[in-house]
Amino acid sequence: MRTAAVILVVVILACLAPLGAVMAASAIAEQAGCRLDEGSVHSCMISGTDWGDALYTAFVSGWFMLVTLPVAALAALVLLVLVLIDALRRFRARS
Repeated sequence: MRTAAVILVVVILACLAPLGAVMAASAIAEQAGCRLDEGSVHSCMISGTDWGDALYTAFVSGWFMLVTLPVAALAALVLLVLVLIDALRRFRARS
């Protein structure tokens, strides 16, 4: 059970990575006063370096959520079922 739970938690975190990338890119662009959208790359100078391409790539990776969020939901459901089965087994063992 523990190995399966760890694997499922890792899968859920990996599936949420695009959301984190979008949030981080948006926050960085906002703090730097840069324009950020999925239409095109815009220059974003931070400490003398143009981060526009990296921010754009991170922001557009949010489209992966169309695939990863359903996978995360399924993994969370499987994890919930495993936890409930484990709890039921422990309850029956005590009775």
